[in-house]
Amino acid sequence: MKITNIECIPVQAPGRTLVPVLVETDAGLVGVGEAGLQRRWHAVDGAIRHMKQWLIGQDPMRIEYLWQRLFRGGFYPADRLIGSAIAGIDIAMWDIKGQVLGVPVYQLLGGRCRDYVECFTQPNYLVRDYCADAGDLLKALDDPDADPAAAAELARECRSRGHRYFRIGLTPDGERFDSRAAVRKLVAQLRAVRDALGDSMELMVDLHTRLSPDEAIWFCREIEPLNLFAVEDPIRSEHISGYRHIREHTGVPLAAGEQWANKWEFRAVIEEELVDYVRIDICIAGGLTEAKKIAAMAEAHLIRTLPHNPLGPVCTAASLHLDLACDNAGPQEVIFPPQTTLPDVFECAFAMDGVRLTVPEAPGIGVRFNRQAAKAHPAQMTEPPHFSREDGSFTNY
Repeated sequence: MKITNIECIPVQAPGRTLVPVLVETDAGLVGVGEAGLQRRWHAVDGAIRHMKQWLIGQDPMRIEYLWQRLFRGGFYPADRLIGSAIAGIDIAMWDIKGQVLGVPVYQLLGGRCRDYVECFTQPNYLVRDYCADAGDLLKALDDPDADPAAAAELARECRSRGHRYFRIGLTPDGERFDSRAAVRKLVAQLRAVRDALGDSMELMVDLHTRLSPDEAIWFCREIEPLNLFAVEDPIRSEHISGYRHIREHTGVPLAAGEQWANKWEFRAVIEEELVDYVRIDICIAGGLTEAKKIAAMAEAHLIRTLPHNPLGPVCTAASLHLDLACDNAGPQEVIFPPQTTLPDVFECAFAMDGVRLTVPEAPGIGVRFNRQAAKAHPAQMTEPPHFSREDGSFTNY
C-alpha cells in the first residue's frame, strides 16, 4: 500500500476554523487527521503541500519512520507550524493503520485502560443551549463590576447538567488587560463558587499565559485555601525558569504544555516535576506518535495528562484514543460535542454521552470526512483577540 495524495481541506465551524488533513492510498483507504494552528491555516496548508512531495509513494504503515523523516528531514527541527502539519498527517496514518487492521486506534496504542473518558470545558459552551439566562450569567463573568456570585450561579447551572469540573479564566476590560484587577476579580469569583457549592465541583483556572511569575505566585497564594484542581498556563510558555520560580513558592497544582510542540519542549518541566498536568495538544505536538511518548515521559514522574483540545471532531477523536490508552490520563477538554460539529462534514463513531466520551469500536480514528459537504463550509481567515496593557503595550491573549 502506498500514499497517493495528501490534502488539507480547512472548513469553517461555528466559532472556529478546523484544518482536516486527508491521506489517500492506492488501496482506496483514506485516513483523516487534523492540524493545529488553525488561525494560521494557510501556513499549515503550505507546509503540508511541501511535505507531500516526500510522502507520495511511501507506505503509510511506517508511521514512526515517516514521522522522523518529516520532523528531521528539513535539517532544522520542527517548530509549532511544522509540528501542526506533521500532526495532521500522523493522525491520518494512524487512522489508515487502524482501518487496515480492523481495530480502533487505541488498540494499537496499547489497548483500553478505562471504560470512559470524562470531559471538561468552558462554561460558555456548557450553558449556551441549556438556560435562557445563560447570556446574562456569561456577561457577568466579563463585567468588571459584576457580583462574583454570578460565577457561583453559572457553576450551579453547570453542575445541574452533570459537570464535575468548573473552569474559568482571567477576563480583560474590552481590549485592555489590567492583570492585577483581573486577578482580584477571578479570586473573588472562585471564592464565591467554593462558598456556594462547597467541594461538589472541581475548580480549574486557565490563566492563558497572561501573568508574570510574580503575579502568578500572588494569584496562587490567594487561591491556595480553595483547593483548585489545576491552574493552567500561568505564564508564557517560553519561560521555563518561571515555572521553577512558581513551584518554589506555591503548592497549587499546575498545568502547562498546550503551546509546546514536541517531547524536548516538555522534557524540563516533566523531569523537574514543575507541573502536575501536561496539556498536550495532539494537533500541534506532532500527532499521536509524539503525544504517546510525551504521556509516557510524564507517567514516569507520576504526572497526568490533561490534553488540550480547542478543535474539532478529529482532534477530539485522537485525544480520546490517547486517553483510553494512557494510564495517567486526566479529564479531557472538549469544546463542542463531536456529534454536533458540522455533522454533514464529520461522521463520528463516538459521541458525548452527558459529560463522558463514549468508547469508539469502529476501525481507525472513528471519524469519516465528507469532502462534498465540506464545500459548503469554506474556511475564513480569523485572528485571535489582541489585548494591550493600560499603557498600550501588547500583552498575551
